Amino acid sequence: MSGALLQVEDLHVSFSTRGGMVQAVRGLSLDIAPGGTLAIVGESGSGKSVTAYAVTQLLDKAGRIVRGRIRFRGQDITRAGAAQMKALRGAAISMVFQSPRTALNPIRSIGRQIMDAVGAHQALPRAALRARALELLEAVRIPAARFDAYPEELSGGMCQRVMIAMAIACDPALLIADEPTTGLDVTTQKAVMDLLTRLIAERRMSLILITHDLGLAARYCREVAVMQQGVVVERAPAGTLFARPQHPYTCKLVAASPTLTSTVADLVGGAAASLPPEGEGGAKRRKGDVAMDSVPVLSTESVRASPFRPCGAPSPSGGRNEGPLLEAHNLVKRYAGATAVGDVSLDLRRGESLGVVGESGSGKSTLSRLVCRLIDPDGGRILFDGHDIGAVAARDFHAAPQRRDIQIVFQDPHDSLNPRFSAFDCIAHPLRRLLKPAENDMRRRVQESAERCGLSPDLLSRFPHQLSGGQKARVGIARAIAVAPRLLVLDEPTAALDVSVQAVVLKLLDDLRRDEGLAFLFVSHDLNVVRMMCDRIIVMRQGCVVEEGPGQEIFAAPKAAYTRELLAAIPHVEPEPALAG
Repeated sequence: MSGALLQVEDLHVSFSTRGGMVQAVRGLSLDIAPGGTLAIVGESGSGKSVTAYAVTQLLDKAGRIVRGRIRFRGQDITRAGAAQMKALRGAAISMVFQSPRTALNPIRSIGRQIMDAVGAHQALPRAALRARALELLEAVRIPAARFDAYPEELSGGMCQRVMIAMAIACDPALLIADEPTTGLDVTTQKAVMDLLTRLIAERRMSLILITHDLGLAARYCREVAVMQQGVVVERAPAGTLFARPQHPYTCKLVAASPTLTSTVADLVGGAAASLPPEGEGGAKRRKGDVAMDSVPVLSTESVRASPFRPCGAPSPSGGRNEGPLLEAHNLVKRYAGATAVGDVSLDLRRGESLGVVGESGSGKSTLSRLVCRLIDPDGGRILFDGHDIGAVAARDFHAAPQRRDIQIVFQDPHDSLNPRFSAFDCIAHPLRRLLKPAENDMRRRVQESAERCGLSPDLLSRFPHQLSGGQKARVGIARAIAVAPRLLVLDEPTAALDVSVQAVVLKLLDDLRRDEGLAFLFVSHDLNVVRMMCDRIIVMRQGCVVEEGPGQEIFAAPKAAYTRELLAAIPHVEPEPALAG
């Protein structure tokens, strides 16, 4: 395409690992015109993010471009020098990274980091830099009062918005957004994507959107490219691709995407969770190569009751009583004078799933950490199976029987995994600390938990930086279920998962709840997932509960205006004419 802003031709990218060379991208070709919008979708490990890192020359030391060519504005930048790429990055080509907390400087305020991003390419007075930073914070819906806040003082969604503000700071010609809305609620997601849409229209900026969310791709991008095992297997206008997908892999992704009417059984029945046979779509492996990702087919039998605790057996904390498993009474948590959770009460019974929804910063994650005793409340009580767990000193809670019974899956899988642990050791760690099984028994439990979450044995030897975002999320889930808890606190458990793996994980969770009576506190921005997985829902805003009730009633007849706003912002696979002009 002669007028293309970016052209990628026959790109091959490989990584050196302990198990051999991994072909992450295999002969990929794509282009994007000035002002164009292209979504790249596909399963975790399909090479989407690696493609973005290759274009921006941000591959780590183990990765290299084996062959191929990358042209930007007609100039070959395939092996551009550090100085040339430093001048391009941020000013002409900018990127929103998948894990915002790891991309932000923890010891510098967010306002100063945005000023740094602008000042690196524009010689402006300090007052002008500050004014521009405040303008960008307002554009991504962060109050000016948070200018001097540090990343650790912000929610995951707010950190994501800071990253977006930094990426658009110098009005780049090409914005590569790698899962830019993973940590965002639906209303903020819509606001951010509408902002990017306006920038594209006003400045003829091009957008490459890497996403697991097919609804987002359909709504905001004119074209969609589907990647599988390092190659593009299908590319078409969004409306055409989602209405009439041609490739079997594309059909599988579309069938696995949740809608307002689908059930967990619909998702699993519509798309098996295994990757297609070797060689499909031109992705042939050479002898000695290691597959980037392998998701075994999980039959119904393979995700039945946990082998770690007999179905219905009491936990070490004692026998079951007739009351709720979890009770929270008038919980309050404040940070630096601001109320994160204010007078919140809830109850949760055995085998029940309670959804918690709301915008980023509404207090959902703080509530989940209070329930797990990762932080202590400033007021209120938490009862687990009738026992006041707040009465146990924080230093002693790790030895309390409830520590095993209450497990959490964190929102950001990268931050919650020890970078010095292999995936195997990450899953084994709570087993060693809480159950202390014999080595053979521990290995069996780790492998069974990993298999349940769709992690193939070859991935267990890898370290977190060698795993895709979706693979790291599955390691986090496997670690949580390894000790057979009674309450699973799920803080955005599927945010980093592609739709087909999400379907498998939701089926796994659904079966664990049904067969073992496992209770869920399910925190999520994905309202379609909450509708499928939760019996009851509470809607939070600014630390308070604004509405609660049975899930079907909340979706069918929401009472609060805020709830109606959340439901109206849900993106759908059916394309909308947002960029039709």
